[in-house]
Amino acid sequence: MARADADDRRFDTPKGLGRSASPLRLPRDRDRFGRFTEWVARNMGTPWFLLGLTLFVTFWILWNTLAPAAWRFDSVELGFIALTLVLSLQASYAAPLILLAQNRQDDRDRVQIEQDRQRAERNLADTEYLAREVVALRLAVRDLASKDFIRQELRQVLDELDRRDEEEGTHAAS
Repeated sequence: MARADADDRRFDTPKGLGRSASPLRLPRDRDRFGRFTEWVARNMGTPWFLLGLTLFVTFWILWNTLAPAAWRFDSVELGFIALTLVLSLQASYAAPLILLAQNRQDDRDRVQIEQDRQRAERNLADTEYLAREVVALRLAVRDLASKDFIRQELRQVLDELDRRDEEEGTHAAS
């Protein structure tokens, strides 16, 4: 009878979750690789990178032109094939890394646009609510009695009281 694997004997975990497929595989960190691609994209367009690449190519050409023949590793007669291969390799890795960095930036922009849209919707709803409140306040203020209206009403009441007093005075005198 074949001996069961240690993970297969445990019933509290699903099969295959205890170990990775390969013991040499490191845990994946996509964000670290994404930050690396952004670093590459950010630095490849700088003057320092261009200066460094220019110095590297200049040193390469000078070394393989002026150094003793035994120390040379690229041939002037063949048009610096190794240098061309190195620069092609650098370009072949740079292009996808820059595209990956652009994709990450597009994802961030998409999230930012969505957040801006939600914020704009909230601001619009708040503005509409405040506009409705202002209209309600205007209507309420329009229904409030003004000072002149209250004075007029008080004068009418006082006039009516004065008339009653006069009528009561004439009735009491008779």
